[in-house]
Amino acid sequence: MTATPPARSTDLSLIASDMSEVDKVISARLDSGVPLVGEVARYIIAAGGKRLRPALLLLMCGALGYKGTQHFNLSAVVEFIHTATLLHDDVVDDSTLRRGRPTANESFGNPASVLVGDFLYSRAFQMMVQTQNMRVMEILAEATNIIAEGEVQQLMNMHDASLDEAGYLKVIRSKTAKLFEASARLGAILTNCPPATEESCATYGRSLGTAFQVIDDVLDYDGNAAEMGKNLGDDLREGKATLPLILAMQRGTSEQRLVIHNAIENGATEELDTIIQIVRDTGALAGARAAAAQEAETAIAAISDFPTNEHTTALLQLAANLLGRRH
Repeated sequence: MTATPPARSTDLSLIASDMSEVDKVISARLDSGVPLVGEVARYIIAAGGKRLRPALLLLMCGALGYKGTQHFNLSAVVEFIHTATLLHDDVVDDSTLRRGRPTANESFGNPASVLVGDFLYSRAFQMMVQTQNMRVMEILAEATNIIAEGEVQQLMNMHDASLDEAGYLKVIRSKTAKLFEASARLGAILTNCPPATEESCATYGRSLGTAFQVIDDVLDYDGNAAEMGKNLGDDLREGKATLPLILAMQRGTSEQRLVIHNAIENGATEELDTIIQIVRDTGALAGARAAAAQEAETAIAAISDFPTNEHTTALLQLAANLLGRRH
């Protein structure tokens, strides 16, 4: 039984050499006969980011004792899929800032961003086919499809102030958590683990991804724009009813509910300061963080009987530290 470690910095240095191999794959597979493809793709990938999905796959492989090299290719695949969703998301959301600099659509225009996102999706599928593993292809194909469904559902939910917590969670488990789940599950598949272990990996990834998105939504009202590398209040401007707002409307006065309701319906940020105060005063931020903590605990419990090694410890730390993230 692996004990839950105290919260401290997650040590990702043990996968630094693995991540360097992933970067080599990414660089090689971004080559295209069309210069703009590589230019736009490298622009967003070079912006940095947390690389959590490939890190999750690499850590899970390490925890389960994988000895091959296919995890480098698949880590690049999940990063390409994730990057494609970012390119498309920023166009849909009309975002202008990501990771502290102008979005790709702001720099290159919407058409280039959409089409390069399509290129990254298709390149990811080329790469996954090369594994010649039908189970790998099933997992990634399903994940990509569910992510797309989640994106469409979120679009349908825009400016809907009646969205409840169940509807919110359904979207983020599709749109965000599904790729975390797939990344973790791939570690079990590559190591030929039994179905029960694969499901434990999937539970860990799904819960981690859900907690990650809830905290991301909290930071839209409790973060620092400079630290996050994006604008505060973007979710409100886009008319997204995220968990902090849903809880604030449940807990607030009729006047407070009306302020938030109107802001969601109209995508208005004029009352942003007032709304930030409401989500604090009603305990909605604390409530959302508690929901994320519950998901993190589920992730930790899912791998509590994994082999005791540095990679398992890092996975436990990753879940424990998620609640303290500021960007």
